Amino acid sequence: MRPLASLAALTALLPIALSQNNQTFEDYNVEANPDLFPQCLAKLNMSFPDCTSGPLSKNLVCDRSTTPHNRATALISLFTFEELVNNTGNTGYGVPRLNLPNYQVWGEALHGVGRATFPDSGDFSWATSFPMPITTMAALNRTLIKQIGDIVSTQLRAFSNAGLGGLDVYSPNINTFRHPVWGRGQETPGEDAYLASVFGFEYVTGLQGGVDPEVLKIIATAKHYAGYDIENWRNHSRLGNDMQITQQELSEYYMPPFITAAMSAKVRSVMCSYNSVNGVPSCANSFFLQTLLRDTFDFPEDGYVSGDCAAVYNVWNPHGYAANESAASAASIRAGTDIDCGTSYQFYLEDTFDENLISRAEIERGVIRLYSNLIQAGYFDGPDALYRDITWDDVLETDSWNIAYEAAVEGIVLLKNENGVLPLSSDIKSIALIGPWANVTTELQGNYFGPAPYLNSPLKAFDDSDLEVHYALGTNISTSSTSGFESALAAAEKADAIVFAGGIDGTIEAEAMDRDNITWPGNQLDLIQQLSQLSKPLIVLQMGGGQVDSSTLKDNTNVNALLWGGYPGQSGGAAIVDIITGKRAPAARLVTTQYHASYAEEFSAIDMNLRPNRSSGNPGQTYMWYTGEPVYEFGHGLFYTTFEEEAPNGTDLGSFNIQELVTASHEGHERVEQSTLLNFTVSVRNTGERESDYTGLVFVNSTAGPEPRPRKWVVGFERLGSLEAGEEQVFTVPVTIDSVARVDERGNRVLYPGNYELALNNERSVVVEFTLEGEEVILLKWPEDPEVVPDILQTQ
Repeated sequence: MRPLASLAALTALLPIALSQNNQTFEDYNVEANPDLFPQCLAKLNMSFPDCTSGPLSKNLVCDRSTTPHNRATALISLFTFEELVNNTGNTGYGVPRLNLPNYQVWGEALHGVGRATFPDSGDFSWATSFPMPITTMAALNRTLIKQIGDIVSTQLRAFSNAGLGGLDVYSPNINTFRHPVWGRGQETPGEDAYLASVFGFEYVTGLQGGVDPEVLKIIATAKHYAGYDIENWRNHSRLGNDMQITQQELSEYYMPPFITAAMSAKVRSVMCSYNSVNGVPSCANSFFLQTLLRDTFDFPEDGYVSGDCAAVYNVWNPHGYAANESAASAASIRAGTDIDCGTSYQFYLEDTFDENLISRAEIERGVIRLYSNLIQAGYFDGPDALYRDITWDDVLETDSWNIAYEAAVEGIVLLKNENGVLPLSSDIKSIALIGPWANVTTELQGNYFGPAPYLNSPLKAFDDSDLEVHYALGTNISTSSTSGFESALAAAEKADAIVFAGGIDGTIEAEAMDRDNITWPGNQLDLIQQLSQLSKPLIVLQMGGGQVDSSTLKDNTNVNALLWGGYPGQSGGAAIVDIITGKRAPAARLVTTQYHASYAEEFSAIDMNLRPNRSSGNPGQTYMWYTGEPVYEFGHGLFYTTFEEEAPNGTDLGSFNIQELVTASHEGHERVEQSTLLNFTVSVRNTGERESDYTGLVFVNSTAGPEPRPRKWVVGFERLGSLEAGEEQVFTVPVTIDSVARVDERGNRVLYPGNYELALNNERSVVVEFTLEGEEVILLKWPEDPEVVPDILQTQ
């Protein structure tokens, strides 16, 4: 091992890189503390390569008439071996002798620009902070997801053009929110694989500028691939978890969002996860990274895989899959991890090369893939390239569209509304606003956020309303102290109605921190119980990404209304108040199941099997397989009005021959299974007195195929724009061939003959039937996992 030799080379680049950006870090002693080097360089402003003069101008990399791959190959051919290795980490050190700038791969855009350089004030000191994905998905609005992705990419481009950020991001997170204790479930679109797939498609294409555009607007990274949904549950760390997942459930549940991202959205980057699956760390898993991702899911040859940050190191420690960090680096490179978010590659690939564990060509492959995408994003194409004219004015304009507010309003779910207490009656002149979420600011953003232009708390929004407000904290999120109860009750006595704003926040659920239970923390329920005895309208806000057991609030007739708001972003307070006062009407639906508290105690949270298993105590996971009675179902959501739905074309949609379906032309689709099987069409009429949007989830259930069978699964959804009282609109959801298929024990996606039902929402207000006839057909054949341990791992 020769890390100091590599470090010396890297350190020599620092003054050059700093001078290029008119910056100094005189107090940093890099050689004494190697970890400071990537920290230093990560803070440097980004610059673009110069293709008009200098060493690169005559190289093929600057020839816009040839392919990105050929241009990248020509560039990397100029690198010495040391220069090549220096550019294998997320902090790429460029090549100063070629005037190739440093490049930082690690960007974030989960729900806004999250990891750029933000000056303390003035231009570029903030970016729009949208709701967390779990709140946005609850709106059931595809257009909204795409629009947010497009706005975020515009703002990212503005930062990049100003030298304050890169051209790629580690977003979106499209893991499925399988178990409610997961601390990062808030980052996801929820528990359903179909919804996660749709969210991924819309957000990726919003970021990248379309499906496989000629010029990439921003390079998206689908993460975390795969089987990642636990942080640190009861000392089971994400860094060393070995998740046991059957090929059936990998294919059916854990992989579909990544299949859609790769095959349909044409995502250009994928992040391999910390955990192992079936004994193999994801970043050293050639079955995942080559056999599945590239050979089966059609991930482009020039697409690149980035390891999660330090995941390559984790292949050695704590997984113990490789004998040392050098072997871990070799195993990851050879499996298909192109870029290391960390320094394992940069410090150890020289050793692996000298020990004949890896070739230069294998290292080059990953760097060529990265630069191919930067080239496709116009990195070398000068100031006249597409998107290079985006500026701070565009950030101001896109923020002023107020889509952050719209997403927050559309994502708030009405769980309970006894006696129509919401929206608040005009007789209500004053409210008591109580609880730990009443006066929050930063908490509105969840995690992975940048500075917002403003953070509109519920208290501020109520103060801006026509209501008189009596505010009292009452209690904190997780405290046992009752010292604030008296002031809370006093405030409530003065008011016509009470709003308690509580739930969970980032102190309870976060990256690297799962919950141990799914109960309301602290003594919040005790205070709500006392408030409920005052015989006044009581509205409870249940905030936070993960669900908590609100069964006592559901059953308490003195708790009149219950709302879930997730993490609603910069305009969250205004959105909450507008829903409560009736300026806007709720139409969102839960994208996770709310279980009773006992659910988290019945079986292990690292049990990845969705199907129920009596011997392990697993009652089934997600709405598809859960055998118990939830507090609130996945897909639950109430309106301020009533709707009547009817099937205008009848309830029997007829029969379809499977062989004819799979051999039909499929113009407009790459694969026949993407074609529409039928349209689920319903007339929806607002039979109430209030204007409201309408949302609907379409589920399928069937007796076709082998047992056990899921209870139901989502095949589509839609949100209709505002319907006035008495207005009727047509609700249509295209149901694809693939969406009604199931997965066999080998992981093959199969279209089975038999009878099927399509039902609208949990209420099954409209049910239609159809039949598939003929022989079963495999739509996607799942390859065999060889489970072979590479010989290189035995090197000491």
